[in-house]
Amino acid sequence: MSVLSHKIDFAIIFSVKHANPNGDPLNGNRPRTDYEGFGEITDVCLKRKLRDRLQTAGHPIFVQSDEKKTDGMVSLKARAEAESPIGLGKDAFNPKKNTKDQTAKKVCEQWLDVRSFGQVFAFGKEADAAGVSIAIRGPVTIQSAFSIEPVSITSTQITKSVNSEGDGTKKGSDTMGMKHRVDSAIYVAYGAMTPQLADKTGFSDTDAETIKSMLPKLFEGDASSARPEGSMAVSKVIWWQHNSKAGQYSSAKVHASLTVNPDGSYILDKLDGLEGQEIDGF
Repeated sequence: MSVLSHKIDFAIIFSVKHANPNGDPLNGNRPRTDYEGFGEITDVCLKRKLRDRLQTAGHPIFVQSDEKKTDGMVSLKARAEAESPIGLGKDAFNPKKNTKDQTAKKVCEQWLDVRSFGQVFAFGKEADAAGVSIAIRGPVTIQSAFSIEPVSITSTQITKSVNSEGDGTKKGSDTMGMKHRVDSAIYVAYGAMTPQLADKTGFSDTDAETIKSMLPKLFEGDASSARPEGSMAVSKVIWWQHNSKAGQYSSAKVHASLTVNPDGSYILDKLDGLEGQEIDGF
């Protein structure tokens, strides 16, 4: 399996209707916004959703969410040190048995998200080891998504029908709460895949195609009270594959060739020798 042979840029255009796409825990879990009122969804949130889709499709994922973990491991360290095929065994992170480069190669071979996004392995000292700290830089980057226009946020007070504690004669303070939602907005996120970093992790053309196939269904299987089924949907993925590892244009110029309108329509400027593939959402 050959490593990534071409630089790739991509964009994801998606809609949010009556949903909280990414709550801010420091602001009462209101939808994230910047100082100008534009909606924001962090890159960490988007990568979490992509990891979940890849995991559902059967690909080995190292950073699994507690709600979706399939191996019963209680921590990343436990997952990393579990025996194959789940993990690499306790000696994998023992510097007396493996160099950092050897360990990095093994973890990249084992987990798709590690060789895609990178990972920091920082485990404490053990009785038979001196500890290890390995930083792997991945070739796939995803930027935070921002809305095309400032978002309108609706806040609704909610109550629970029963108390969590007490004898039930009085309503407790925990029966009151707030829910917040973005009424309607179009968001755009950009990303890129860098062959120079793929050479180090073993990220391949096949891996790139796997991620490409997951992006149109980024929000499938992600329904919750805050994000009802169908309230978030990818409308288009734009995929630019350059003709070389270095690429014909900078990512900044490629991303700037896409103009998205508030209604979700868009204009894609032509770049000489580089055509964006337009992929419908699901």
